[in-house]
Amino acid sequence: MANRLPRYLHPGAWWLWALGLAAAASKTTNPLLLGLILAVAALVVAARKPDAPWSRSFSFFLKLGLVVIAIRVVFQVLLGNPIGSNVLFTLPTVPLPDWMAALRLGGQLTLESLLLAICDGFRLAVLLACVGAANSLASPSRLLKAMPAALYEVGVAIVVAMTFAPQLVADLSRVRQARRLRGRADKGIKGAAGAAMPVFEGALDRAITLASAMDSRGYGRTGQVPIGVRRVTVLLVIGGLLGVCIGLFGLLSTSQLSPLAFPLLAAGLLAAIGGMWLGGRRSIRTRYRSDPWRLPEWGVMGTGIAAAAGVIATGIVDPAALTMSVTPLQWPQLPLVATVGILLAALPALVAPELPAPAQVRRRGGSRAGAPVERMAAAG
Repeated sequence: MANRLPRYLHPGAWWLWALGLAAAASKTTNPLLLGLILAVAALVVAARKPDAPWSRSFSFFLKLGLVVIAIRVVFQVLLGNPIGSNVLFTLPTVPLPDWMAALRLGGQLTLESLLLAICDGFRLAVLLACVGAANSLASPSRLLKAMPAALYEVGVAIVVAMTFAPQLVADLSRVRQARRLRGRADKGIKGAAGAAMPVFEGALDRAITLASAMDSRGYGRTGQVPIGVRRVTVLLVIGGLLGVCIGLFGLLSTSQLSPLAFPLLAAGLLAAIGGMWLGGRRSIRTRYRSDPWRLPEWGVMGTGIAAAAGVIATGIVDPAALTMSVTPLQWPQLPLVATVGILLAALPALVAPELPAPAQVRRRGGSRAGAPVERMAAAG
């Protein structure tokens, strides 16, 4: 019964779910699969995002993805080599020096090369959308509270960096509304130039306030740890992270490291966890009412893993189904295993706990850990 009560899902579960979708998107240029991943992320965000300033950043990441696609297409038009024979138009060619003979400036643009550039840009845009989905669903303050003790300082820097984008969007919206009420331009180059200074001034004031708050709360105090333990901690963490990176590379690629991917990944995770446990002994901080990790968190994380596993399995069985064929130009396939895995990632819209009502959040805000930080973020 406790799992059915309205509550916020553990932020780590949302990030693991989003990383699973991002891993699936990184393995394919099939526009059908990429569009399906984007639709799943948008569905879950629409169903489970809370009412907070940082939860409105998904649309910002979508717009940033459109910019990425446009930049990729422009680079293909100006610098890319033509692929295929269906010429759309021809630009004037600019002669380059001999030491830049590998580059091309201008020339023909074919339909095949244009479609390939759009698919590549679309993949990057979907990766950004996955990050934006996690940023909209997981509270940064609750994520900081859930960080391991050894990564607390790093977690603070990451959380502050993650909150920059949504806070910037909120500040920009507020400044544009104020300019519109005063009868000034709020769009175009003139509107952006007029809004830049207030937005940057607000960001600087927020940084100074945050630094003062951290200093007044004794941030940075550490405990005494023997030098031998510190060396073992560094060795375990660095070695574990290297093992995780090599294992993930072997898992996501078709190189000769594939048979060793799982052993390296498991050994790296164990070493990194051991090093973080030892490193946590120097961090002096306590936790109050930590976010629980229950069955819904396992389910949400599992659906993200299912999406990545479905795409990876399809890449092993039928690699051609994950790519956009431009030579010859063919309509992309929709592989069954990858499609089912990605569709499973939409289940958090149903299995994730219902969000608490705003009245409940306000009523419990004085006794809930992290509430002052969230109220500060909402007011900022």
